[in-house]
Amino acid sequence: MPQQPRNLLHALALARPWTYAEAAAEYRRIGQLIGSETNEDLYRTADVSEATWRRWTSGQQRRIPNPPAPGILQHMFATPVRLLFAPPPATAVTALPALNESDIAMTARDAAAHAGNAASSHLPDMTLDQLDDDVRRLAVDYETIDPGTAFRRAEELLLDAQDKLERTQRPRQKERLYLVAGTVGALLSVASFDLSMLGPATQFARTSAMYGQTIEHGPLQAYAHGVLAYLAYWNNQPTAALRHIKIAQSFAGLGGMARVRLAAIEARAHAHLGRAREAERAVGAAQDPGDELRDELRDELHDGLGGEFSFPPARAAMCHAATYLVLGDSTRAEASAVHALRLLEEDPNADRPVQMQVTVDLARARLLRGELDGADAVMEPVFATAVEWRTIGLVDRVAQLRGALARPELAGARTARTLGEQIEDFVGRAAARPLPGSRLAIGS
Repeated sequence: MPQQPRNLLHALALARPWTYAEAAAEYRRIGQLIGSETNEDLYRTADVSEATWRRWTSGQQRRIPNPPAPGILQHMFATPVRLLFAPPPATAVTALPALNESDIAMTARDAAAHAGNAASSHLPDMTLDQLDDDVRRLAVDYETIDPGTAFRRAEELLLDAQDKLERTQRPRQKERLYLVAGTVGALLSVASFDLSMLGPATQFARTSAMYGQTIEHGPLQAYAHGVLAYLAYWNNQPTAALRHIKIAQSFAGLGGMARVRLAAIEARAHAHLGRAREAERAVGAAQDPGDELRDELRDELHDGLGGEFSFPPARAAMCHAATYLVLGDSTRAEASAVHALRLLEEDPNADRPVQMQVTVDLARARLLRGELDGADAVMEPVFATAVEWRTIGLVDRVAQLRGALARPELAGARTARTLGEQIEDFVGRAAARPLPGSRLAIGS
């Protein structure tokens, strides 16, 4: 039965035909010969192990080996060494040499060593269980801890996951760790955004998407592209936002909550482009996702992990209020904001940062209709927000409210002046400032 040589060196060895022992003996002989002629001990004492010889003839050796091997091999086969490790000529097919006990024993030892290394390169499952629990706790606690603290906790978890990825070779464990790394990368993106760092936020979101792609995890990739979408329209790139939404919606395995989230983000992107009809359609899709999604189709990230990855009705209503504000529809903006606040007030574990953002949107909607007193009446709890909780989402909304107060018809109103001063003080002491550089290699 013919055998296809794996490189020219293999072809020439098969043609002899040489066993490893015979090849090694010839290698030593040639080395001693060259050493006696050159008076170099490097050649006189040269030898080649069985593992090295098999690697050289396996076709996997891409580089020329270190001296003295090049000189010895070139002398042994009267062929330039660079050609010996190149693919063999197409005609270099020889008869399969007879197997001997040494060949079989070496193959058995190689297989046993490889299996042993694989078996030893794993982690106790309990350490991965703990890491999963830590990620879940951070996702759930995200809205109860300030963004700077959340960032540092997420950073530690990502470094831990990356370290463990280097210490295991088990595919199942690697898949779990890639999911952890991608999930934490998404949380780092959200925290970076809250701290007004759009560049790092975008890079973390891309990192999360790449981890998701590595394990073909649709919900993680969809979440990451959803983050990239809203980062894009915050960066005045609504067309890019829609592109990310289209990509996100194409992934398999998304639950109803994931699709509602993407539809709500899509609506805001259309609003930023001035496409009222498309924005309305997307809001409708988020409010009435259809029978299949109403039947509680779930996925393990948005529904299973939840927390920051969830998208409950209150958050959807907040998103719709922002969409209507961009479209200049004060009536529906106010209605959506009031609906969101009612849902949050009924929830004992309500997302308080979201509550403050919705409150500002309610004030903006009222001011859009010229109701200055109505806007002023709801802002007191916002101004009481602790400095470390004044994230970019809240600060930007408050700043836009300040801009609306600059209308000529409000210039002489005492309430407008007082409200403007409070806003300037609020923004001036906000926490949404660049965070010191991270230790993470976020492009890995």
